[in-house]
Parts: sequence; structure tokens; C-alpha cells
Amino acid sequence: MSKLINGKEVSAAVKEKIKAEVLDLKKKNITVGLAVIIVGDNPASRVYVNAKKKACEEAGIDSFEYALSGDTNQDELINLIKKLNNNDNVNGILCQLPLPKHIDELAIINAITPDKDVDAFHPVNVGKIMIGDYNYLPCTPAGVMELINSTGVAIQGKECVVVGRSNIVGKPMAMLLLHQSGTVTVCHSKTRNLAEVCLRADILVAAVGVPKLIKADMVKEGAVVIDVGMNRLENGKLCGDVDFDEVKEKAGFITPVPGGVGPMTIAILLKNTLTSAKIKNGIK
Repeated sequence: MSKLINGKEVSAAVKEKIKAEVLDLKKKNITVGLAVIIVGDNPASRVYVNAKKKACEEAGIDSFEYALSGDTNQDELINLIKKLNNNDNVNGILCQLPLPKHIDELAIINAITPDKDVDAFHPVNVGKIMIGDYNYLPCTPAGVMELINSTGVAIQGKECVVVGRSNIVGKPMAMLLLHQSGTVTVCHSKTRNLAEVCLRADILVAAVGVPKLIKADMVKEGAVVIDVGMNRLENGKLCGDVDFDEVKEKAGFITPVPGGVGPMTIAILLKNTLTSAKIKNGIK
């Protein structure tokens, strides 16, 4: 039987540290601010934005919400971002994805100044992550690293398998594991013998968006299994990319869905925003 990696507990510890640092900055008359832009009325996006606002409030970070109508055009959105780039009260800018189809997401990501790109999606920040000289890390992969580290399992020299190659999770996840000297394999929809590759993994990260793809016969005995997936089944229940009930009997450590990776993503967002404020004010 595996040990449960409790994302709520790990994220709470990260957020408490952030809260203390924000309080210390306020004593020096330095505030920390995050601007969140939401375009349209996507229900899932609204849930995420509300959760981020609540987390900011709890940490003492100023939260600025910009809720735009679904017919907002690309130029209007970019103009808003330019204003926020120049707003000294804003340390981080987050534009909630997905955006309406008439807006080019890449153009919006590129419009955010790298110094305030707390999602770490801008090509400049992606390049910095590649060479290991970065200020911000993508929120979900960095959250996964915190969860792995919480197990006490050293990444150095371990066989690490990432299932999924998205720009948001899969690719940066592989780089972060590589930076800690893991031996990394990235799998995707064209990978042959997926089960065979996954079986080699001492650390397995599933981030592909296919419900219960990873079965017990694909997992090495005692492996650390991190489930980034968040899928809704026909019965309305949430599940991950890992068949939790099967795999928990075989893994050494495993994250649940929900309550695993999800809480960490917001914690790292706050951490990146705090980092931006510290850099702006010359604080290491």
C-alpha cells in the first residue's frame, strides 16, 4: 500500500512561508500584487480565478481582477496587458487560459513582460528554464517537484518518466527533473510500448489528460507516482490520468485527484509573484 502525498498539506506549508515573507515586505512598505485577467464566461476558468483570488487574500497579496467579455478583441486585451506591464502595483500578470478562439494565445503570452510572467510561459522564461538560469518556474511542474521532494526520495540518478509533452506541463517537467540529475524519458501519443517504458520509472509523472490511463501493470513496485491529470467522468466525478484504486496498491507514493497537484499550482503562482516583487525591490 502506497503513502499518500497530500498536496493540501504541502501547499499549506509553502503558502505559510509566502505569507510570512509578504508580511515582512509590508513592514518595509513593499506590497505584492497579482493581476488576473479572465476573458469570457468559461465556468472552469471562473473557478480557477476565484481560487487564485482567495489564495492571494490569505497570503496578503493584493489581487486585481480584470473580467472581460467574451467578445473582447485581441488588441484590447494586449492594450490592457501593456498597462499592467507598466503598473508598479502589479508584480505578476496572469491571463487565464483557454482564451476565446478569436484571440491568439501565443500573442497574449508574448505581450506579458517576462519580469511579470508568473506563469513562466513567455519564450524568454522558457529559454531560461532550459539553461537552468531562471527566476520563475511553471506553476504545475514546480509544484510537482515540491511534492516529489516532500517524499524524501532523491531524484538524482533515478529513472524518471513523464507521460505528456505539453508546453505547460510535460516539457518543463522533464527539464526540472533533468536539472536535479534524473534520467528522463518523455512519452506521448506516438510512444511505442508505453507500459514497458512506464515500468522502468522510479518516478512517474502522468500529464496527458486521459482518464485512468496508467494502470497497476504499468507501474514499478515502490515508484513515486504523480498524477497531474484532472478529468471529469460521465458520472460527474473527477479522476486523474492514473487509475488510483489500482496503482495505490503498488506505488510507494501517490498523489490523489483532487487534492494532489492542484493545490500546489496556486501555491507556486503566489511564490512566483512574491519573487517578482523581491527582484523589483532588489531583495534576494
